[in-house]
Amino acid sequence: MELECYPTSERPPEMVPGRPQRAWMDHFTDRHPYRCLPLSMANTSGWELLNPVGFTAEWTGGPHQNDIRLTPDHPHPDFHRHATSHFSHGVLTFHSGYLFRTPPGWSMWVMGPPNHIKDGIQPLAGVVETDWLPFPFTMNWVFSRPGKVRFEKGEPFCFLTLMEDHPLHEIQPVIRRMDSNPELRHQYDVWEKHRSEFNQKIFRQDPEATKEAWQRYYFKGEFPEEVAPAPEGHVNKRRLKAPKFGG
Repeated sequence: MELECYPTSERPPEMVPGRPQRAWMDHFTDRHPYRCLPLSMANTSGWELLNPVGFTAEWTGGPHQNDIRLTPDHPHPDFHRHATSHFSHGVLTFHSGYLFRTPPGWSMWVMGPPNHIKDGIQPLAGVVETDWLPFPFTMNWVFSRPGKVRFEKGEPFCFLTLMEDHPLHEIQPVIRRMDSNPELRHQYDVWEKHRSEFNQKIFRQDPEATKEAWQRYYFKGEFPEEVAPAPEGHVNKRRLKAPKFGG
């Protein structure tokens, strides 16, 4: 399978596989948030588009296009085509610099980088049918209040991942009592028992539990006891391919 990326400018933004690091996660003692596998997997389950130049965006709070002012750190030949005030009402628009084409039946989920926190501005998300679309899309952020925000050079302004979205229409959510699935009920009860016992040991500052620090069942793809075979295909690190030139 290929994700075809057609540049729409001479110097499109750099595109890289999603990186696991987040500044706010680094600031915790022992970088504790990285123990949460779902966070790290989300950070790396797509590709980032990076700012070619650092800049400051300021919104006055007004409804017009000129109520957003964009000031690059230094002159850049493509800045006026990279970030703009297009939709007004505090919406900052980025141009991706590419026309993307996905395999048949696959759409592109366009969003801000997962778990990347920016004070004062919020990324918007969209699902685009890139298996047929013959023109590019934009990435938009909306100010949450008047003021200034910084976008650094090399900071991701857009995150791209793929989804086979047509089968979603066939999915029927069903709410069932857990007792209707005895095997799952047993697996859950075993996990809950181990989790409760471990948390009590941590509360009592049990030396062995304190040294272990956290339970690794999900991270390692294991059950607390031999309640079922280990799941096949468990992934705790994702390494996506970097773009290559294909002519």
